[in-house]
Amino acid sequence: MIVDLISRSDPETRAIGRRLSGLLKPGDVVVLCGSLGAGKTALVGGVADGLGIDAPVTSPSFVLMKKYSSGFIPLVHVDVYRVGSLGEFDNLDVFEEARDAVLIVEWGDAVAASLPDDHLKIVIEITGETDRTLRFEPYGIWADRRVEELSE
Repeated sequence: MIVDLISRSDPETRAIGRRLSGLLKPGDVVVLCGSLGAGKTALVGGVADGLGIDAPVTSPSFVLMKKYSSGFIPLVHVDVYRVGSLGEFDNLDVFEEARDAVLIVEWGDAVAASLPDDHLKIVIEITGETDRTLRFEPYGIWADRRVEELSE
């Protein structure tokens, strides 16, 4: 079931991320899509908060991948904006790095061919100065998860 949520601010986007963390398990893959400034990293920050990670989350645009291990479940945060090819992405070995963690990939559409069938895709659309629409699209095993609970 596809779920659309409205966020009116960065704090609301982070709150949605915290709620999402309650659905996550080790080995899960979450793909984020949206333009620059859409709120992808704010959402990841909320997920990290919900997982009990105490480190501040920043975009890994220049380092490509950051791993946070201080929470209940480790988090691997990848930004593929600067990745030039699927081969370069595959060489990062992110799926092995995130085997026992939650993997979140920003700009995931760019590497869609390398993603597993089981993933949650979140498309963030800028709809106003601070307003965003977040569309949650479950694939594979995610179809059995209660994504609709995020709106409660």
